[in-house]
Amino acid sequence: MKIAQIVCVFPPYAGGIGRSAWEFSRFLAKEREVEVIVYTPAYNNKDVLENIEGFKVRRLKSWLKYGNGAFLPQLLWELKNYDIVHLHYPFFGTAEVVSFFKLFFKKPKLVLHYHMDVIGLPPLVRLLSLPSKLMFKLLFRQASIVLCSSFDYIKTSQIKKYYYSEKEKFKELPFGVDLDIFRPGEELNNKDDFNILFVGGLDRAHYFKGVDVLLRAAAMLPQDKGWRLIIVGDGDLRKEYERQAARLGISKRIIFLGKLNQKELVDAYQKAKVFVLPSINKNEAFGIVLLEAMACGVPVIASDLAGVRSVFRNGREGFLTRPENYKDLKDKIEFLLNNPLKQKQMADNARKLVCEKYNKENIGKNLLKIYESVLNK
Repeated sequence: MKIAQIVCVFPPYAGGIGRSAWEFSRFLAKEREVEVIVYTPAYNNKDVLENIEGFKVRRLKSWLKYGNGAFLPQLLWELKNYDIVHLHYPFFGTAEVVSFFKLFFKKPKLVLHYHMDVIGLPPLVRLLSLPSKLMFKLLFRQASIVLCSSFDYIKTSQIKKYYYSEKEKFKELPFGVDLDIFRPGEELNNKDDFNILFVGGLDRAHYFKGVDVLLRAAAMLPQDKGWRLIIVGDGDLRKEYERQAARLGISKRIIFLGKLNQKELVDAYQKAKVFVLPSINKNEAFGIVLLEAMACGVPVIASDLAGVRSVFRNGREGFLTRPENYKDLKDKIEFLLNNPLKQKQMADNARKLVCEKYNKENIGKNLLKIYESVLNK
């Protein structure tokens, strides 16, 4: 089986779409008689071929690129040798290329992976994304299967009409996490340390992560408690967030760690008492970081958004909070700050849930079964 994964971003760029393609490819590369090649735009705009953990990554020079969108017409003569093309959507500029290719070739089969709606785009980006949105109906018809991380998200998404018209075409496939890498660490010696952790991009493409909301919530927390807010990630908005922390008078409580390698990231999770994902809109559809935190035995607080709210159970592994409501977010953090026994109970529940539902090996096996079912149609 020869599989092409097509994705707008890929590690080392931080982002859930690229991370999911990475994890899928890592799993599939271990399977016999499965060959995986990832196609993604080249960050330096020079064609590069890499071998990574058993699979190949083709970073292609883009003919036209803006933000995370790119026009890669090279795929027109690359894709015909594959059994399955797994297109991670949105990918403005290249989704159209794949759709045009499928007009002339029945093989390979198309698996369309709908990750999220894209909202709040600048005017120019909105204009450039228009062709892709207009062609989505055709792309949907060409796809053998449409994957999504949760039906909860799809039912309220921009493509909900397609779901309700052809439910049998949709398959729910949540993301998974490596339980051997992301696991609980040793108990902290200093019981007064209460690390609040955020992990995410701090660039304008990730404006929706709600870091400003988290900072305002932190400013309202009691100053006589031993809490710290740890922010992992980097980007062009970091300086703005640092200035906001200074204006709020909490700079000494906020630690910006920048980008971390995997070992450092796991260490940050293990030292956290609570993980917060305060996203503000539907650009957040799931939150792989929630799985990583819970796998490390950390309770989570996340915005009550479609898709995100399906990852864990409110009141058991963590709390849901109203989007953009920094007082509600502050109250949920403060509750765990003042209730260590409840925090520990939620931490145990979090690890248990991930082991039962989000083991990446099981997710990978389910993906492989979906591919096989598509080829047998």
